[in-house]
Amino acid sequence: MAEVAATLREASRMLLGTSDTPRLDAELLMAHALGVSRSDMLLRHQQATAPARFAQFLQRRLAREPVAYILGRQEFYGLTLAVTTDVLIPRGDSETIVRVALDAAPHARRVLDLGTGSGALLLAVLNELPEAEGIGVDASEAALQVARANAASRGLAERTALQTGDWTRPGWHAELGRFDLVLANPPYVEDGAELDPDVRDFEPASALFAGPEGLDDYRVIIPQLPQLLTKDGVAVLEIGATQASQVSEIARQHGFTAIAHKDLGGRDRALELRLTLGKDESSS
Repeated sequence: MAEVAATLREASRMLLGTSDTPRLDAELLMAHALGVSRSDMLLRHQQATAPARFAQFLQRRLAREPVAYILGRQEFYGLTLAVTTDVLIPRGDSETIVRVALDAAPHARRVLDLGTGSGALLLAVLNELPEAEGIGVDASEAALQVARANAASRGLAERTALQTGDWTRPGWHAELGRFDLVLANPPYVEDGAELDPDVRDFEPASALFAGPEGLDDYRVIIPQLPQLLTKDGVAVLEIGATQASQVSEIARQHGFTAIAHKDLGGRDRALELRLTLGKDESSS
């Protein structure tokens, strides 16, 4: 077996047609194979013999399996979170939801996360709001098991309740009460959308697709928000980059003002909703 440095060069070359970040992917997989951090691998293990299992990780990545699933973890808003193919991989774009939520509801004490998946949004917010408690709801028990593990590993289990719930079923929120902050990253991909194989072949379809326009879940969630929010409560929804006007219109029809916020790439990503309480206010 070759040394780590040479193996990384060859792996990076092999990944050129698979990944936008071939060198980074190779380094993360090598560090995982060695059982060390990436920085430690780069500083101290370049002349070591590459471990045999690196080849297995590389083949999985060449088959387009996302690095996060191979590693079994993903970084999100300063937290290291476990991920499996039962949950979407938390992405940097979704950190916009956390930033907007913390700015919009800095004193929130009760937080609800709809479609919690790995728990990324809820746990990131609770980690920044030490006085807050949260409930995460998901239709998938397998996803909730991942979220529970993440809540425990981040020391947030005592402030986090995670439970099965399906917002398409009548009465699903009857026992939940009201919240200062509601978070949601619902499915919003159009049914016929072309996705990269990394997403299409590995991430859970139930968390991705939402009808021909990608709007089906917004049409279900938004009308229910007045029963979930306190008088001054805020909802922050993740949206697709072209959906701000359509989802804002759905929100206005149900008594909300809507403010769109952009991610670091300059794309609309978060929609901040507040009840207008009968006032005729326009979206900004």
